[in-house]
Amino acid sequence: MLVPEKPLDLEEGRELLVKIIDVEEKKRILEKYRGVLGYAKPELVEEAIEEAEHL
Repeated sequence: MLVPEKPLDLEEGRELLVKIIDVEEKKRILEKYRGVLGYAKPELVEEAIEEAEHL
């Protein structure tokens, strides 16, 4: 059972997509691509990955 940390303001019957991300796998991916396009702050890379996950 997944329990949200805080109440969700959702209408009853609304369909949602829940994604479970393995933290260690995410770290591995970040390490794999670090520096590929030049220097970027880790926070910026993290933000880019999170944005891509919503596409």
